[in-house]
Amino acid sequence: MYTALRLQRQFKAELRDGAVEIVVVTPEPYMTYQPFLPEAAAGSISPRHVVVPLRRVLDKCRVLIGEVRTVEHAKKTATVSTLATEEEGTGNIKIEYDELVIAPGSISRALPIPGLADYAIGFKAVEEAIGLRNHVIEQMDIASSTRDPALRDAALTFVFVGGGYAGVEALGELEDMARYTARYYHNIKPEDLKWVLVEASNRILPEVGEEMGKYAIRELRARNIDVRLETRLESCEDRVAVLSDGSRFPTRTVVWTAGVKPAPVLADTDLPLNERGRLKCTARLTVEGVEHAWAAGDAAAVPDVTSDEPGRECAPNAQHAVRQTKVLAENIAASLRGQPLKEYAHKYVGSVASLGLHKGVAHVYGRKLKGYPAWLMHRAYHLSRMPTFNRKARVLAEWTLSGLFKREIVSLGSLEHPRAEFELAAAPPPNKNGPPKPPGDAPKDTPKDGPPDGPKKGPASG
Repeated sequence: MYTALRLQRQFKAELRDGAVEIVVVTPEPYMTYQPFLPEAAAGSISPRHVVVPLRRVLDKCRVLIGEVRTVEHAKKTATVSTLATEEEGTGNIKIEYDELVIAPGSISRALPIPGLADYAIGFKAVEEAIGLRNHVIEQMDIASSTRDPALRDAALTFVFVGGGYAGVEALGELEDMARYTARYYHNIKPEDLKWVLVEASNRILPEVGEEMGKYAIRELRARNIDVRLETRLESCEDRVAVLSDGSRFPTRTVVWTAGVKPAPVLADTDLPLNERGRLKCTARLTVEGVEHAWAAGDAAAVPDVTSDEPGRECAPNAQHAVRQTKVLAENIAASLRGQPLKEYAHKYVGSVASLGLHKGVAHVYGRKLKGYPAWLMHRAYHLSRMPTFNRKARVLAEWTLSGLFKREIVSLGSLEHPRAEFELAAAPPPNKNGPPKPPGDAPKDTPKDGPPDGPKKGPASG
């Protein structure tokens, strides 16, 4: 999105004259600002304000909602499937291009852990963040109404795997929200909630430095959060989280944030990849050994020219990705105009992380902050990086209102199955003389439009 936004500014006259066309192929019609997902999960920000609608922002571009299946750069052709091609059954479409920018980002890196695919939820998409919020509140409802002590304990146990930004910030914000929500339950106290953070290495939040990482651990443990270092999740089958240290936690909530991997589409291209599956790139953000192909973000292995360590690459994080797009757009314009390209060079300035409302850690320009100042810096930095003035203003307004009024503690789990209520209303009454007849004149073997029969799966279904 950032690259296309800058390109439509670079080629304003050419786009107006029809000499240039910019096509953006994306599975979703919006860009998610992922640093705000924890606050969206906690209810501090509305979900629709952590995403940026592409058609509004990229008004000079052609936005095509679909998935790239293959890229044959030798033929300068991309094969794309869209919602229309799936409905029509006509097969994928082919798009020809002159210049290729490939920046699909990354996906969650799941491991072959028993039960992980069946019971865990990730934390990379806005749908996952909202589903997790609904799920946490739903588990509190279950615990409040059950008469089974084992079910109550499992419902109130929340296991987060991964001690990076996503895991720590999601845990911190949701624990804050759940502790506040507990005051509205007559039989749930904050100390009844059990939160477990599992990290395979010997530290959390390595980006903020060892000292601030240790402070974050002390802060979390002071809130009765069980932080397990040098520990791995071995299994979560049958709703029991089994850790490598022998601990067993009956739980209905496992959140997986243990790393990312490049988008799978990279493997379906004829472009060079490194051993980690990322695109081999030059410091000018061109794909190594290939002309007319560019890359940036998590999918690109870009040399870090500011590092003294030979062979070091830029970390796959937002700090580099957003800055790379500026150089990328300028280099594409320079290439088409016959001008020299410049290298991407950005020295890492530090990191900020939130640990919940009014709590955070930061290590910026060599200075270390913790508590409220770090939390304030976290909000100010990410607000400045949020795309468009429209979204900045909306997020700031919501922060202001949330400071004046109480938190929202509503679970809207039905959002994940919007037809469920209507299906129940439209279902025929039970037939005492035999099986119920299908609605209307449809034959019995005609499949109904909608989700398959059986228990519905989703983060809010428990």
